[in-house]
Amino acid sequence: MSIADSLAAQPVLRTPRLTLVQHGPEYLDEVMAALQDAEAMKLTGTRTEFTREQVLAHLERLVGADERADFAILDESGAYLGEVVLNDLDDDNLAMNYRIGLVASGVRGQGFGTEAGRAVVEWAFDTVGIHRISLDVFSFNPGAQRSYEKIGFVVEGRARDTMLWDGEWVDSILMSMLATDPRP
Repeated sequence: MSIADSLAAQPVLRTPRLTLVQHGPEYLDEVMAALQDAEAMKLTGTRTEFTREQVLAHLERLVGADERADFAILDESGAYLGEVVLNDLDDDNLAMNYRIGLVASGVRGQGFGTEAGRAVVEWAFDTVGIHRISLDVFSFNPGAQRSYEKIGFVVEGRARDTMLWDGEWVDSILMSMLATDPRP
């Protein structure tokens, strides 16, 4: 199966505490609520205000997409905790970008992001056939960096002054993981 076919046939992934399902329009209300969380917006560097129609159109495009994989993160009760995404497919180099967003501060710091990330990275390397997954995390978010390191991402470097937030310049920490890297 090609990478595009694997991404388009995105499976349900299960971990001890979570179920990761194809993200889509059924989570519109939860995504809209998450977009109102000022802390989450800062951690992801998101300044844009999105309309309900824009978010719905985006979510509708995700189902069956063959160049990305967007998972809704659900807890044991089925409550929406956030999303974990592989995007920016570079098919020639078997590479993708990784990002994650949890919905509220009460969800962060409990290991859900690490657990979801491990499942998605494992699927991307072992099933999809991706060789490299990269990300960048803002320097004011050391908790996310620790989570990424627990998944197996390694720091490659620092991009200086990549974002101006509230009048202060913020660096980005560049990280990646290869299919051949050890998995903690």
